Amino acid sequence: MSSSGILRSVRLVPAAAVAALLGGFGLATPAAAHVAGQPAAVSVYTMSAGRLGAIVAAVLGLTGVVVGGLALARPGSRIGTGSGQLGASMALAAGLVGMALGGLVVATSDSGIGTGNGRGGAYVALVVGLFAMVVGALALARSRRHLMGG
Repeated sequence: MSSSGILRSVRLVPAAAVAALLGGFGLATPAAAHVAGQPAAVSVYTMSAGRLGAIVAAVLGLTGVVVGGLALARPGSRIGTGSGQLGASMALAAGLVGMALGGLVVATSDSGIGTGNGRGGAYVALVVGLFAMVVGALALARSRRHLMGG
């Protein structure tokens, strides 16, 4: 693959992230209008749907960072799921899904940070998911460069 192919695949990452966020916000708008009757704050021990969604999104993003880091450290290795193009692709996918789910939680939460709706965790998931996508894109570019012999 030529260097223009690598650049095209690296440019695709931000476009996919923006599309996932816009799609998540577009799908979340009717849901946000439907949940107007929820209480403003919940107990510290209550596991609300927003908190659960934010936790799942953050764990997906963190998994993407770890797998992408392994793929970045071992671009040519064929042993394990965190190596080469497979690990880089898995990191990109986990980061994208984590960002989309975090964006969905942000869009559907009806109050601020600290109210138990998961908004704070969703912001963390957005940042971790973005970091996973960046690490995955770097690992993908490095594994392709390694396969080309460069």
